[in-house]
Amino acid sequence: MKTIASNLRALAGCAAVAVLAAGLGGNVLAQGSATAPPPGAGAPGIINLKAEDRRGQIAEGRLRSAELDAMVESENQKRIQAALGHMKEDFTRIQVLRNDIARNLVARKPLDYALVAAQTGEINKRTNEINTYMMARHSDDKTQDKLTDLTSDEMVAALVKLCKLIDSFTENPTLKNASTIDVKEVEKAREDKTKADKDLLAIIKLSESIQKVSDSLRTPK
Repeated sequence: MKTIASNLRALAGCAAVAVLAAGLGGNVLAQGSATAPPPGAGAPGIINLKAEDRRGQIAEGRLRSAELDAMVESENQKRIQAALGHMKEDFTRIQVLRNDIARNLVARKPLDYALVAAQTGEINKRTNEINTYMMARHSDDKTQDKLTDLTSDEMVAALVKLCKLIDSFTENPTLKNASTIDVKEVEKAREDKTKADKDLLAIIKLSESIQKVSDSLRTPK
């Protein structure tokens, strides 16, 4: 029994020594590694402050440029929407004025030159505004020049002509289907645009001529 007990104590002592040795060995290794810089450690790099500052300026400049581009795009969209709104208003108003003139002609009422002057004057003003967006090109059609010389006897015929020109202009496919033009119909679209330009310029000229004659014929108040 004593022999067995002695052996157990000896084994326990060996185990304790082994554990202690392992602990010491770990401490020694740890102490030895403390003398070397840990992974990733070493002399810190020198930061180029000028380069960093320059990169920051470039990034800031790009950000400001992007913000300015966004602002410009937003302003352009606002201008486009405003222009479309004005054009739509002018477009609708000249049709209303055209209907008023046509109703008086159909009723065969004596011409109220003051009213005709006001109506054609507004038509002229609004078609000129439309032309600031359409930029209609002046045609070489000399027959339009003849419309500017009117007499009182030609006023009814001139007003009928004005109404028909407004009908032709407002019904032009270029103005009604501008956003849905097929690629195959580009040539037709060009022809329609040429016709719209011609009608618009004719309306501007004729309305101006009628207004001037009406102003000269109206009864002074």
